[in-house]
Amino acid sequence: MRFRAAASLCVFPLAAVLLGGCTASGQKGRSAQPPAIPVMVVDVQPADVPIFADFAAQTYARDMVEVRGRVEGYIERWLFRPGSQVRAGQVLYVLDLRPYEAAVQQARGNLRESEADLEFARRQVSLLQAEANLASAQANLIKARQDYERLAPLVQADAASKQDLDAAVAALKAAEAAVKANQANVDQTRLSTRTQIDAMQGKVESLRAALRNAELNLQYGTICAPISGRIGDSLLPVGGLVTPNAQRPLTTIVPMDPIWVRFQATEAEYLSWTARGQKIVGGSLPVTLILADNSDFPWKGRIENTLNQVDSKTGTLELQARFPNPKGTVLPGQFGRVRVQVNQRRGALVIPQKAVQQLQNIQSVYTVGPGNRIESRAVVTGDRVGELWIVEQGLKPGDRVVVEGQLKVRPGSVVQPSLYRGETAAAKAAAGK
Repeated sequence: MRFRAAASLCVFPLAAVLLGGCTASGQKGRSAQPPAIPVMVVDVQPADVPIFADFAAQTYARDMVEVRGRVEGYIERWLFRPGSQVRAGQVLYVLDLRPYEAAVQQARGNLRESEADLEFARRQVSLLQAEANLASAQANLIKARQDYERLAPLVQADAASKQDLDAAVAALKAAEAAVKANQANVDQTRLSTRTQIDAMQGKVESLRAALRNAELNLQYGTICAPISGRIGDSLLPVGGLVTPNAQRPLTTIVPMDPIWVRFQATEAEYLSWTARGQKIVGGSLPVTLILADNSDFPWKGRIENTLNQVDSKTGTLELQARFPNPKGTVLPGQFGRVRVQVNQRRGALVIPQKAVQQLQNIQSVYTVGPGNRIESRAVVTGDRVGELWIVEQGLKPGDRVVVEGQLKVRPGSVVQPSLYRGETAAAKAAAGK
């Protein structure tokens, strides 16, 4: 009994000491203030914000050319490297030219022969002979008429015999007939010569055309690049037969600069652009091409064309933009996106997307209020501009919105704000990022 009483007396002072220590520690904890939590904020200010929209797009070459043969022949050489850049007029293929060279020589010989015949016809040798015969007959007629006129008075005076007069009359009639015959011969020869000259002239022109055609065929036997651009692979090897009506081309040439991009805009988007009076084709607003690796193509483009009707199946209108491509970086057939400015918001409030918290359909942000205490604000966001949101409701100019550190704070928490060191929201919005 004494032992138990002593033990009890020892326990009570120890419990009193422990209880007193705990009470003192609790009072000390309630009196201490937690440290301010560091956060990063942006100062919301109005800014003029261009609104951009992204559209799925594909590049294409507008002036792609299929290289085909114009004459038939076997390929002796092809003088390009697939995938290389070729110039307009550069020799690509050389066919077996021997048949066409022989055809040119034959056509040239036929032309020379015909030109000689034409020259002979122009000299009118037959006509000159006929005219000479006519002149001789006319001279004989004059002599026969003179003989008759001399004998007729003598016969009347019985100074000459009538037989001589009859002979003179017969000679005169013969001379007259000879003149008429030679005159007809001259007329006939002149007509024949003129016809012959015209025929030979036509033959010469026909043979000149045949020579030109043979020379063209010889020229077509050397196949050259019709345009400058990047050339594809040869679809016909050396020794292959080239035919003008072949189904497949020999190769293709694609001009790389400029490169064209086609994309589809919905009917509603097109109507909204026209309602705002925005100039679509030939406008001054640049178009950005975003490649498949999400990198921006360094050269800006312009919308050059729109098709003349909306696709009834998809309800979209095709637009075509042209981009400079001096280095040939972008190839036809690539997929990507184009970013087009579709609107301009003036005096908009813009904040980074990561500052917005989403809980079901409710969006909210943390702001730093008086005394650097955290406040929760419900907001309504509008258009998205890259990594930024345009805030339609819930914020006013001058509000400080928490961008980094939201997970460390709650409404009422005391924070130590510092300016967000990333690119400002206004600058990002203006750059269309």
